[in-house]
Amino acid sequence: MAHGAAKRIAQQNEQALRNLRLGMFIPTLLSAVFRLLFRRSSLPPSKGSLALYVVTYLPALFLSRYLERMGTTRRDPTTGALISPGEDLNQPGVTEWCFDILYVTWACQIGSGAFGDWVWWFYLIIPLYAGYKVWSNFIGPMFGWSRAASSQAAEGGGEKETISKRQEKLRKRSERGDPRVRSVRK
Repeated sequence: MAHGAAKRIAQQNEQALRNLRLGMFIPTLLSAVFRLLFRRSSLPPSKGSLALYVVTYLPALFLSRYLERMGTTRRDPTTGALISPGEDLNQPGVTEWCFDILYVTWACQIGSGAFGDWVWWFYLIIPLYAGYKVWSNFIGPMFGWSRAASSQAAEGGGEKETISKRQEKLRKRSERGDPRVRSVRK
């Protein structure tokens, strides 16, 4: 990796980690303030409300610590030179999903303080989305129930071979007898 790219990733990770630390504190504070302003009758919170808060805060705490460990930059203590930028926290996949879970948790915390405990039902978005991803990427294709299979059936079930541009170039070269291309016999 180029040194400039490492510096850029380190700077982005440091900013993301600052936002993450603030994000773990501010929703809790806003939830308490909104509860005081809009829902004074719900003070002190019921045991069920506190249980919901704790049960959802623990995974958020775990994920924030995971992202902090993963994205923390390592610097030389004497010179301050960058040793490792940490993992890129802007990468898609699991890292992105961790941030999504944190955002939903924070939104539910703030919403429950402002509007009531019914907002916690939005937390079901997380397992529903996880179930959808598991179904569409693992279970469905194992049984042949994928979107690709259903789109082929809709097209008439014909086996149409897709050829990339590179494969097309190689085919044309081999037809001309180009020595750079080996012909593969079937």
